[in-house]
Amino acid sequence: MTAAKQILIVEDEPLIAMMLEDFLDILDQGVAGSTDNVATALERVGQGGIDAAILDVNLRGGEKSTPVAEALAAAGVPFVFATGGGDDSVDERFRDRPVLQKPFTMDGVAKALAAL
Repeated sequence: MTAAKQILIVEDEPLIAMMLEDFLDILDQGVAGSTDNVATALERVGQGGIDAAILDVNLRGGEKSTPVAEALAAAGVPFVFATGGGDDSVDERFRDRPVLQKPFTMDGVAKALAAL
């Protein structure tokens, strides 16, 4: 059995973040942290120990998770974008990354993580 990965969740809706944490728990994955803004997420990425991340594309206040994607890419950490919108909301540099469509399903989360 493979060790649980530590997955960072960047999601501004508390209920969605909690649901993702539950899904990860059921999928035997660890939660490396759950943040709702770019500054906190970048701080967490800087601390290391993250195996993968789920990034909500659009965060509160018009903030985009692109700087977090850049930091993760620079650190060689795989990530998946989560969005309720179209693929055009993802920065074009990262359009090759897996996208998890909202509303989330357990199966969708499992497949997105398997694609990393």
